[in-house]
Amino acid sequence: MTGFAQPGAPGASPSRPTRVGLIVPSSNTTMETELPELFARQSAATGLRYTFHSGRAALKNVTREELLAMVGKAAECAAAVSDADVDVIAYACLVAVMAQGPGEHAESERLIAKAAVDNGHPAEVVSSAGALVRTLSGIGVGRVAMITPYVKPLTRMVADYIEGSGIEVLDATSLEVDDNLAVGCLDPCALPGIARNLELDGAEAIVLSACVQMPSLAAVQAVEDELGLPVVTAATATTYEVLRALGHTPAISGAGRLLAG
Repeated sequence: MTGFAQPGAPGASPSRPTRVGLIVPSSNTTMETELPELFARQSAATGLRYTFHSGRAALKNVTREELLAMVGKAAECAAAVSDADVDVIAYACLVAVMAQGPGEHAESERLIAKAAVDNGHPAEVVSSAGALVRTLSGIGVGRVAMITPYVKPLTRMVADYIEGSGIEVLDATSLEVDDNLAVGCLDPCALPGIARNLELDGAEAIVLSACVQMPSLAAVQAVEDELGLPVVTAATATTYEVLRALGHTPAISGAGRLLAG
């Protein structure tokens, strides 16, 4: 997590809600539904208000070529989103960052923060890739099992990235979907059954969705309650880091212990 704090950003005035900028793939349909839902629960618990402002970079199929092309648009999207004078920017394409190799989230966050500063609107910056590995480390998790929508080579790449951050991936299920719109149509109600089939012996947490596009919010609490392990997703980890960047204490119900506060 990096960036440049804005005066007053952690609590925008009563007349100005906190502004959250999102950079998402053009075909993404999930982050702009799950994050607002999570922040609506935060608002209900705290009275704080949030609005969302998105920039989009072209991505239709989850291939290495399209992912790398999307990365090239990140700074441009960051500058456009910062025009809204947002308080924080979330770079919400986990696999695009991870495709560049372990640890790359730090450089991506630096470039996005610089683009916002150069545009005259500095903002805190988090990435979904960085949020996932930092959150797992921060809650003391050293071994995970995970579910991804990706084809197996991409899942292996994500596992390698997570392991490059010092977290062992004990088991991973690939759903083998490469069309990003189709990923967004996957049924989150299927996730508890898939999670039951993971090898959980020795696991300290479950990554229920290692993808910002795979819907999972509806299943997070159910899987955590049933299997007894902390459940983290790309969306909940991103939300957690956005709140931390703003100086806001999580108070979100029904989305796992990470966000319960």
